[in-house]
Amino acid sequence: MSTSSPEAVKKLLENMQTDLRSLSMECKKKFPPVKEAAESGIVKIKTIAARNSDILATLKENSSEVVQPFLMGCGTKEPKITQLCLAAIQRLMSHEVVSEAAAGNIINMLWQLMENGQEELKLLQTVLVLLTTNTVVHDQVLSKAIVLCFRLHFTKDNITNNTAAATVRQVVTVVFERMVAEDERFKDIVDQPPPVQGNTNRRSVSTLRPSAKDAYMLFQDLCQLVNADAPYWLVGMTEMTRTFGLELLESVLNDFPRVFLQHQEFSFLLKERVCPLVIKLFSPNIKFRQGNSSAASPAPVEKPYFPICMRLLRVVSVLIKHFYSLLVTECEIFLSLLVKFLDGEKPQWLRAVAVESVHRLCVQPHLLRSFCLSYDMKQHSTKVFRDIVNALGSFIQSLFIVLNTGNPAATNTSTGGSGAQGAAQGAAQGGPGAGGQGGSLTTQAAFEYRGTWIPLMTVSVQGSAKATYLEMLDKVEPPSIPEGYAMSVAFSALLDLVRGITSMIERALAKEEEEAAVRREANPDQNTQLEPGAHLVWEEMVSACWCGLLAALSLLLDASTDETATESILKAELTVAALCGRLGLVTPRDAFITAICKASLPPHYALTVLSSNTANINKAYSIQGQSVQIISSSSESHQQVVAVGQPLSVQPQGTVVLTAKNIQCMRTLLNLAHCHGVVLGTSWQLVLATLQHLVWILGLKPGVGGALKPGRAVEGPSTVLTTAVMTDLPVISNILSRLFESSQYLDDVSLHHLIHALCSLSLEAVEMAYGTNKEPSLFAVAKLLETGLVNMDRIEILWRPLTGHLLEVCQHPNARMREWGAEAVTSLIKAGLAYKHNPPLAQNQRLQLLLLNPLKELSNVLHADIRQKQLESVLQILQSQGDSLGPGWPLVLGVIGAIRNDQGESLIRTAFQCLQLVVTDFLPTMPCACLQIVVDVAGSFGLQNQELNISLTSIGLLWNISDYFFQRGEAITQELEREEAALQKQAQEKGEPLNRPFHPAPPFDCLWLCLYAKLGQLCVDPRPAVRKSAGQTMFSTIAAHGTLLQQPTWHIVVWKVLFHLLDCVRKSSTTADREKIESGGGNILIHHSRDTAEKQWAETWVLTLAGVARIFNTRRYLLQQLGDYFKAWEVLLDHIQSAALSKNSEVSLAALKSFQEILQIATPVKDSTMSTDALAAMGVPPVLIDPLSAPGPGRPLLRSDSMLERLTSYNGAELQAPPPGEESTLEDAALWWSAWNTWYRTGTDSTRPPSGGTGTDRPSFVPSQPFLTALVQIFPALYQHIKTGFSMEDLRKLGVILHGAVSIPISSDASPFILPSYTEAVLTSLQEAVLTALDVLQKAICVGPENLQVMYPAIFEQLLLFVEFSCKPPQYGKMETKHVANAKYNQIQLFTPAEWVALNYVPFAERSLEVVVDLYHKTACHKAVINEKVLQNIIKTLRMPLGLKYGCPSESTWKLAVSSLLKVLSTGLPVARQHASSRKFDTMWPELANAFKDFLFTKSTPPDNVSIQEFQKNEAIDVEVVQLISTEILPFAIFIPKDFVGQIMAMLNKGSIHSQSSSFTEAEVDVRMREEFSKVCFETLLQFSFSNKVSTPQEGYISRMALSVLLKRSQDVLRRYVDDERLSGRCPLPRQQVTEIIFVLKAISTLMDSLKKTQPENVDGTTWAQVIALYPTLVECITCSSSEVSSALKEAMGPFKDFMQPPVSRVQNGES
Repeated sequence: MSTSSPEAVKKLLENMQTDLRSLSMECKKKFPPVKEAAESGIVKIKTIAARNSDILATLKENSSEVVQPFLMGCGTKEPKITQLCLAAIQRLMSHEVVSEAAAGNIINMLWQLMENGQEELKLLQTVLVLLTTNTVVHDQVLSKAIVLCFRLHFTKDNITNNTAAATVRQVVTVVFERMVAEDERFKDIVDQPPPVQGNTNRRSVSTLRPSAKDAYMLFQDLCQLVNADAPYWLVGMTEMTRTFGLELLESVLNDFPRVFLQHQEFSFLLKERVCPLVIKLFSPNIKFRQGNSSAASPAPVEKPYFPICMRLLRVVSVLIKHFYSLLVTECEIFLSLLVKFLDGEKPQWLRAVAVESVHRLCVQPHLLRSFCLSYDMKQHSTKVFRDIVNALGSFIQSLFIVLNTGNPAATNTSTGGSGAQGAAQGAAQGGPGAGGQGGSLTTQAAFEYRGTWIPLMTVSVQGSAKATYLEMLDKVEPPSIPEGYAMSVAFSALLDLVRGITSMIERALAKEEEEAAVRREANPDQNTQLEPGAHLVWEEMVSACWCGLLAALSLLLDASTDETATESILKAELTVAALCGRLGLVTPRDAFITAICKASLPPHYALTVLSSNTANINKAYSIQGQSVQIISSSSESHQQVVAVGQPLSVQPQGTVVLTAKNIQCMRTLLNLAHCHGVVLGTSWQLVLATLQHLVWILGLKPGVGGALKPGRAVEGPSTVLTTAVMTDLPVISNILSRLFESSQYLDDVSLHHLIHALCSLSLEAVEMAYGTNKEPSLFAVAKLLETGLVNMDRIEILWRPLTGHLLEVCQHPNARMREWGAEAVTSLIKAGLAYKHNPPLAQNQRLQLLLLNPLKELSNVLHADIRQKQLESVLQILQSQGDSLGPGWPLVLGVIGAIRNDQGESLIRTAFQCLQLVVTDFLPTMPCACLQIVVDVAGSFGLQNQELNISLTSIGLLWNISDYFFQRGEAITQELEREEAALQKQAQEKGEPLNRPFHPAPPFDCLWLCLYAKLGQLCVDPRPAVRKSAGQTMFSTIAAHGTLLQQPTWHIVVWKVLFHLLDCVRKSSTTADREKIESGGGNILIHHSRDTAEKQWAETWVLTLAGVARIFNTRRYLLQQLGDYFKAWEVLLDHIQSAALSKNSEVSLAALKSFQEILQIATPVKDSTMSTDALAAMGVPPVLIDPLSAPGPGRPLLRSDSMLERLTSYNGAELQAPPPGEESTLEDAALWWSAWNTWYRTGTDSTRPPSGGTGTDRPSFVPSQPFLTALVQIFPALYQHIKTGFSMEDLRKLGVILHGAVSIPISSDASPFILPSYTEAVLTSLQEAVLTALDVLQKAICVGPENLQVMYPAIFEQLLLFVEFSCKPPQYGKMETKHVANAKYNQIQLFTPAEWVALNYVPFAERSLEVVVDLYHKTACHKAVINEKVLQNIIKTLRMPLGLKYGCPSESTWKLAVSSLLKVLSTGLPVARQHASSRKFDTMWPELANAFKDFLFTKSTPPDNVSIQEFQKNEAIDVEVVQLISTEILPFAIFIPKDFVGQIMAMLNKGSIHSQSSSFTEAEVDVRMREEFSKVCFETLLQFSFSNKVSTPQEGYISRMALSVLLKRSQDVLRRYVDDERLSGRCPLPRQQVTEIIFVLKAISTLMDSLKKTQPENVDGTTWAQVIALYPTLVECITCSSSEVSSALKEAMGPFKDFMQPPVSRVQNGES
């Protein structure tokens, strides 16, 4: 509700009346005058209210009267009354109804009260209300009111004091607000200011309006009071404090700057009064040095006083802020003072407030710009701006260095806080270590440097300078400054300074650029230059401040332990660096970048770029003559370690540590390069060098396209990354990549700077990597690649420096280094070829060559890994751009084919992939002239020895190439011939012969010959698999495509290719190493048949020989037309022979197979009719057909004296031109005999037993069974062609070979595969072949002419030799052989040397025996057979098995021998009897007798395990022999020599006596006695003894004697038995004795039977007597206990019954 509304007025009147009534009530008793005045006042008010419409105005006019009662009331000095009155007066004031006069009265009354010390607060209130509600109080009254407030301010009462102070402040403000209001009213009236008359110190200023005058007087007196002078206007002041005065001055200056700026009078006051005052008051602070003791100084120095000093600084801040333009000189002084206050020798509190003041300046960039303009840029002026910044820097440094020295106040305060500080410091140190990342949450943000720990506080919001100590207006004593406060303020000041300046300049620059752009659009032709003025200021500002900033920021960065603080510092450094870059200030730019770089790296990290740069910066410092020292970074700041890595240096230096801060700095660096790359210029070098080192320490390795990825360092465990940094790494590597991607936005100059920097970095890395195998730094190379890839559109401007440098890198000895060089070059080439250039590459040949050139250059590099890279890219280029290479093929093929054996297999593999691609896809698109290059390249891949599979596959490629030649033969021929013609023409012009391999052959044939030559080289490669594959391919190609060759070319093929190859293979095979090859590659098992080089070469020899033989076979008719076929045949046979005599069974066997192959050529019919007569007819003596003498060991195997030559030399001219038919016949016979000679020599050499060595030495070589078999099997086929000339001598030679072959033992490890098991009677294939050979001969002799039949005995002789093997295996030299059954098969003991096993010759001998019997049966009557005593030889041979009988190796042998003997005798005895007279058989009979004797009474005992049935069978055989004697021999005794018959009888006699072996069981005894045999012998004896009339007394004597001996022996045996039986009592007799008695008893019964069968007259009387005499002895045996004896006894006694009746004869004297 407004005070003038009717309601308010009504209420006012009511209240006033109420107040007056109250007053009159109170004063009724004590103060009647007052009471009266009050009452009249009521009347007065009522009157006014009644009479006037404008009550308030009327009240104001009469206010003196209205107020009077209340003033009187105040005069009573009664508190209650006074309070009432003052309240009433205030009510009037607040309604503005007090006139000027009334106001004066009121103030006088208040002064009175003040002097009485009454109601002081009420007084103040009243004054305030009076002055604020209206403007009636002026001039002296006003000054009195103000003085009144001042006086109350200095009372003893605290509350009054403070209230008064507040009131004074308000009143002063009111005074100035009135002036402002007054100015506002008069602002439109422009009055001419009077001229100022000099510098007179006027007391009053006439020109000012009333309010202004009051204000002026007030301000002037405030200055007087502060200066401790008497006031002019404020009369009645009793006391005043400076602090209060300064506060008032400050508030006026701060709140009403317009007043001072608009009114000259006030400006004058400012200059003339305020500034000198401030400077004067500052003096104790300036002079004071902390730590100066007053005793030492001559005059005691006034100590600085905190309250005043702090207020002065506030005043200064305001002066500088608002009145800088007025007080330029004074400000220079103030600022210099301010800088001085930051000095280390000043007290802590002074420095703190000074820093706060500086901070206030730093947030005002425009002010700073003005300083720079006004001072720094003027000559002879103090460099104020620079000094401020440097002072801040020095201040920060001093905090670290001279903390707490000698200021007792500060020292006390700091000790007070030391507990907390210690704790915080401990946390800072222990935090990261103890809690990892988490620890950092608990630590207080702080700076720490060389043991000095300064916590960081939040002092003010960024960009505002909120002070703490400048606001401590109530403190009298210097406050204790908490640790770190000053640092925190200084830190904020620095950051605000940087932020302000940079944003100001950046804004201006941006605006300028916009304007420039607009101007350019408006008139594009005009090239406007900016006026340099503004730029100069900026440059000066930066130049002035950068040193100090850098010093301070670097130090803070080093000391910072808080991430946010670090971030702010880095941001500041980054912005300054970028700004310097934009302004083109190189030195400061580089200095700041260096600082960031250094901070990114571990402490004391040696990096030359940076250190050289620091030197320049120091120079810059000294030029500017500053006291700022750059403090070297400290290493012991307690930072959280996030990575440990290797430094990138030549010498290994252990590890370095990266902290979280380093990583933070690194990110700033990346940020700088990324956002401000354009302004970096030469400092790219710094940035990149640092990044390279960081990347290295962090173990980032380049990946595809040059991007860096986290990878483990090659050095291994030295790089340790925490999880904190691990999560950062991908981000960092990403930023790094983006940094170089953004290079596409750089202009050409900046890009050039970047490339140049990378190249020089790379050169350094290259230098460093020399002579060490340490991992090099690949940063530069990787980034060159990245930069190249993103700038492909302008690649020509970088290509040469880029690839030139990278090619150098490719030659570096350090593998990793060059690997990346190559990666970069090849990636760039591939990218360049693939990039869609404008114009396209197809139309820009120059660019294409430019791009491809480095690829060719790479071939000059010797390192395999580089070549690998090169080839991989060739492969990729082929795959993507292969079709468009055209004339570039030779280059590409050259690159592919430039392989050497010292290169690794992977390189060769890659090159080979390229070749495969070429052969499969590109043969048709390339010029035919390149085909030979392709063949050569493919061949060189076959010959490389690094990778076997490639060699083999390349042979496959050669086959594919040959197929391609075959299919496109015509086209290739035409193109080659065109080219050949051109070359020929060129050669003729030059007068040189055409130089081409295989020249006379046509070009297409030459292509084939090149192919064959390559394959031929491959056929003698050291590796067996390659040889095998090449051989197969070669023979297959010749077989498949040979038809394309012209006939003369075949001559080259046979002699230059095939025979040349055979020679090489033979040479290599014979000299090959016999050392065992250990299994290759550890996991490939080599079969034992291939485990020496010799065995592997053997396979090659086999393959080659077979291949050549096959070609001779299949292309025979073609080859026969070549003219020197016989010579070729001889050479081939020579090869076959040397192979067959090779010490390798595989080769020798295969040679024979090839031999068989070429002998099985179907010959024309007419050839087979050729006979010896034909040769004889041509005058060739038969002796020619004898083979040549066998080559001894010393004789070379070359047969120069070939058959044809000898034939020709005998036959002279007749053979020069024989008729065509005859020539081929002769030629053919010559071929066959040549073959026979080869066969004979081979046979002789291979079967000859080793000469030296005892049985223990292992012989050098023993031919294998399959070889011998094959050798023998060749003979029948060969014989068919030479039988006409085959002589006895030849047969003898053949026999030697056959015998030798059969005698050869086999090694025990082969025997299980060749031999049948011992019990099977099977012939080995060799034995069969031998018998077949003899069979062929025998059949040929059978049908041949008479003169051939002389060969029969020789054949018998040969066969009988074989028969002997059954009992006496042949010896092979002096070798010790084991019987096959005893051989230890070596399957288990793999490593014992093999034993030699003699074959089981029994089946062979038996088969031979059958052949003998058979043949003898056919040829017994032949003259030769009779004359050569064949029968005797047969019997003689058979004696051995017959005599051995059970001792024979095989039981079948003696059985067969017996049956054969029986058969032979049945044929031969008649012949022998027939020729008895010729005495040709005389020598045979004794042999025969011995044979019978040896057999029937063998010394060998039957084996224990013979069963009864077996025994009986064997006995039957014996019986058969006796029967033969009785039927075939004894009846013809007259034709037979007598002594022979005598021997026979003696034998029968011996047989008739029972003989026994001593090892039978009782049950078997009766069977085992050879009873049947004895019986037959006995019977035969008896038969020939009794049945015939005895022709000679000798014979009869024999038989009689035999009988008597037999009977006598029986009698003795029986007697001895009876005696022993008696003595033995109940013990049984020995087994042998029982057996013997049984045998005897059986013999007796047999004898009785025989006697009965014989004619009685043939039996001698004495014989009967002896028989009967046995009877009593037999009877005595009856008591024996043995049942067996009893049963035999029964049988023996039975026949005696015949003697129980007297014989029917004549009786003589009654006696018989």
